[in-house]
Amino acid sequence: MELRNKKLTVDEYRAIRAEIIDTWPTGKDVDFEEAVRYHESIPEEKVFSKKLIRAKQEGKTLIQPRAGVALVDKHIELLKFLEDQGGADLLPTTIDSYTRQNRYEEAERGIRESVAQDKSMLNGFPAVNHGVAACRRLIENIRNPLQVRHGTPDARLLTEIALAGGFTSYEGGGISYNIPYAKSVSLEKTITDWQYADRLVGLYEEAGISINREPYGPLTGTLVPPCVSHAVAIIEMLLAAEQGVKNITVGYGQCGNLVQDVAAIRSLDELAEQYIHAYGYDDVAITTVLHQWMGGFPQDEAQAFAVISWGSAVAALSKATKVIVKTPHEAIGVPTKEANAEGLRATKQVISMLADQSLAITPNVQAEIDLIKAETKCILDRCFELGAGDIAVGAVRAVEAGVIDIPFAPSRFNKNKMLPARDHEGAIRILDAGGVPFSKDILDFHRQKMEQRAKFEGRQVSFQMVIDDIYAISKGRLVGRPR
Repeated sequence: MELRNKKLTVDEYRAIRAEIIDTWPTGKDVDFEEAVRYHESIPEEKVFSKKLIRAKQEGKTLIQPRAGVALVDKHIELLKFLEDQGGADLLPTTIDSYTRQNRYEEAERGIRESVAQDKSMLNGFPAVNHGVAACRRLIENIRNPLQVRHGTPDARLLTEIALAGGFTSYEGGGISYNIPYAKSVSLEKTITDWQYADRLVGLYEEAGISINREPYGPLTGTLVPPCVSHAVAIIEMLLAAEQGVKNITVGYGQCGNLVQDVAAIRSLDELAEQYIHAYGYDDVAITTVLHQWMGGFPQDEAQAFAVISWGSAVAALSKATKVIVKTPHEAIGVPTKEANAEGLRATKQVISMLADQSLAITPNVQAEIDLIKAETKCILDRCFELGAGDIAVGAVRAVEAGVIDIPFAPSRFNKNKMLPARDHEGAIRILDAGGVPFSKDILDFHRQKMEQRAKFEGRQVSFQMVIDDIYAISKGRLVGRPR
């Protein structure tokens, strides 16, 4: 089927479904009409989209962890702990790495090993292997809304099982779950596969069931300029809306500079609303999510809590609808449930303290908002131009041309020519734009910012700055100054 940004017909959806639904035995348990009836029985307080909309209306920031283990009962125990001891407002089910690569036989072996050793031998929950009934056990044993979080280029079967299983929110997208995650998967394939996932969400919407969709905002999580993640989020938002998705959360990964981070969330909200209405999707509700720092963490737990608290302050002051919370064990490995709950409690404390405060739109905040919006528009305008108005085609051609260039991505289809680095105040700037089509005044601004830092540090603008910045926070600084 030729790639284009056009809603799949029901017949086209069914033809694809027939190819994927039997690729693992649990697929046979998916019955769409019965699943709709199940969703109708889910209490409103467990519906993700409704809680998000209410939070945005009330100006609240909700907190959500990452978490997932191999066995159903253990995962339920973990989720209950996070809502009871961590105070989570929203809950995750992080999917294991085998399932993300559609390697269900190996996931099945991981389940057996987890049973034998009485501990999780997988780094997440293998939802496809467990199937619809097991997913529903999760929904029925917790109080809060539940989202699937993963990292899967081809998530079609996972989407079918998870939504039939009662999940009311689903993360990912054809760009954000390809370029930062996969090496050799074509963008045409992942965009097409995610059109299927979004069309399924659209079918639930047509049946009266609200499902929240969330493009993955941080991308590689390493010095990603706001304009790059914004452009990807808006493209995935438009692709989802065309397939009938009605509730979308656009995201951004914290960079570390307060002014830039607050401006990023504010500009993302404004841009998303602007583009969703400009292309005629007037019945789509938009919310925002801030991801706490996704780069290297300090090994010392006290220092890690400082990083978590700084991200919490950004989420509260920017009025993000929700924040994805880190743990003090980020530098060590998979966190314990206790560490996960500690990160949640620290975040909730900061957000509660800042609930009635806001960061004024000062001239420097407004200037950063205007800059991010102008940069994002440069990228998106060229994407639409390359696709002759079709954003699905334009996105593929933009990655090929380096117009969309995600820093440090593993995909061989990504140009990896653009280099970001921090300026003197720690904001992420562009050291080398590569093929990203910024205007001359934007390029001049970034060059001046990098030269200002270089002068202060007594060195030349160079790639060494990039390396220093990548490791800076784990070493106790924001800007990677020479020693």
